[in-house]
Amino acid sequence: MTIYHITFPGFILVGFSDRPQLELVLFGVILCLYLMMLLGNVAIILVSLLDSKLHTPMYFFLSRLSLLDLCFTSSIIPQLLVNLGGSDKSITYGGCVVQLYVSLALGSTECVLLAVMSYDRYITVCRPLHYAFAMRPSLCHTLASVAWLSGVATTLIQSTLTLQLPFCGHHQVDHFVCEVPVLIKLACVETTFNQVELFAASVLFLVVPLSLILISYGHIARAVLKIKSAIGRHKAFGTGSSHLMVVIIFYGTIIFMYLQPAKSRPKDQGKFVSLFYTVVTPILNPLIYTLRNKEAKAAMKKILVNARGKNSLSAS
Repeated sequence: MTIYHITFPGFILVGFSDRPQLELVLFGVILCLYLMMLLGNVAIILVSLLDSKLHTPMYFFLSRLSLLDLCFTSSIIPQLLVNLGGSDKSITYGGCVVQLYVSLALGSTECVLLAVMSYDRYITVCRPLHYAFAMRPSLCHTLASVAWLSGVATTLIQSTLTLQLPFCGHHQVDHFVCEVPVLIKLACVETTFNQVELFAASVLFLVVPLSLILISYGHIARAVLKIKSAIGRHKAFGTGSSHLMVVIIFYGTIIFMYLQPAKSRPKDQGKFVSLFYTVVTPILNPLIYTLRNKEAKAAMKKILVNARGKNSLSAS
């Protein structure tokens, strides 16, 4: 691997620099996925705001998830594309700090929000008569606020503790993003406390929400099995399995990165795994959660027709 030298207080994000051809391929693929993600999530937010029929708890949370994905990916992917597309792999210390605080806050918030959304689906399927009360607007706003506040709290604790570690001149980060595990690995002092704190936070924000989601889907699956119509069961299982697939990819890859000891991973495995929760799942979310939904597609068509109608009138 090339050894980099820097004369400024910052870091070198090594990323995939030892594989130049792979960098070019990743640049093209990630750029396309990023643009698709921007388009899909912006569409979800606009449709949820403009169509009164979608002013429901499910789309309230979906629009928040889309906003989270937009911000989360935008805190990571532009810097990643710069590094992949050029020879300069550096990031300033301030840039690394901002990326660390912002990406961790947004990622942690999404972990909690996905659990909240599974609760919404559980009430929809298993307790439909109680839905209006259980998912009343005030509670929805409270749950969304709890998700955001928990994300901010964990990044203030974890990021601050990580940045207090001395790096003793070690500036070469063997990753493409400033994350807590890789920065802890860079420290030149005993990091047992940081690792224990990271483990505890990972259990709280990854294992607990994932367990709640799996329990919710277990109840949903049991309710779906009681549906007499084979077509109805097939449709419900098709949608539910798609949701569950995205959830497992998102949580599974982050758990692999944050709970598995860094020394036990092959050299580049963590980088490829990180691509799933930073690039892949944000593009899958709009596809799985909304664009396969008839209500959302009908709302999009309605907005497009109205927009064309207005353009035709203005042109005439």
